[in-house]
Amino acid sequence: MALYPQARRAVENHSRERSVADPGYDIAAAREEARKAVADTPREEVAEVRDVLANGVPARLYLPAGYDGVVLHAHGGGFVFNDVEVHDASVRRLANRSGMAVLSVDYRRPPEHRFPAAPDDVTAALDWVREQPELSGLPVFAHGDSAGGNLALVAALRRPGVLAGLALIYPFLDPTASFDSYRTAADGFDPAEAHWYWRQYAATPADLTDPDLAPLLSDRLGTLPPTIVVTAEHDPLRDEGEHLAVLLAESGVEVVASRALGQVHGFWRHDTVFPAAEPLMRQVAGWLRMVAER
Repeated sequence: MALYPQARRAVENHSRERSVADPGYDIAAAREEARKAVADTPREEVAEVRDVLANGVPARLYLPAGYDGVVLHAHGGGFVFNDVEVHDASVRRLANRSGMAVLSVDYRRPPEHRFPAAPDDVTAALDWVREQPELSGLPVFAHGDSAGGNLALVAALRRPGVLAGLALIYPFLDPTASFDSYRTAADGFDPAEAHWYWRQYAATPADLTDPDLAPLLSDRLGTLPPTIVVTAEHDPLRDEGEHLAVLLAESGVEVVASRALGQVHGFWRHDTVFPAAEPLMRQVAGWLRMVAER
């Protein structure tokens, strides 16, 4: 249960930042800072990248040479933060490693646009993928990290039988924040912050028990396609992701689950900081290819 050195430094750095749960936290400024932070990030070339409107939803489509599948990507950020630009470098790597087209969805975010705006946008984008002649006939997957994992999962539940597979990186699933890892593994991610994100996202208290917001409550988990779930050892979200994997297995879904030892929430996107990020990207890309080639 030891933090790896890079994760330990990340936790130390995070401890010096202002918590989102603090009164007066400036969401707009934090969003702008995230975009500035990635402005100089090296970005791999992809054969074609274009911004599109996917049934009215802004999105970015990445088309590597010879692509033979499609991945719908929903970015993480507690539903509130990040966008296609912040995730651009990571999505380029996903497209190149998997050899598949990737549609990164710029879904509406709270608190300006509360539930169900985000899942509605991601579902609309998934429908758009299926309508495009250049993508027709290709296996379609959904992928998401953190809050994006929630949105990818909900899209799969809303459109049973559509996806060939589902890839979830430390998904954010439980608005009650009641799993034991919130007490034993909350390194660099205060449980108070998790509650804050859910308060921004839900439009009403009743939303917190809606399966489209809290998909662990869904009675349709057995309809999901083959799924891979990856969690981080030092992450309060760890147990809810692993609980999902158990529920899927018990429902007859083909599921692969793994825990990244020594890692904290958010490591997937930061390949220049965490040595585990690139191997995870290749693990998921390999799984996508394996499922697509069946």
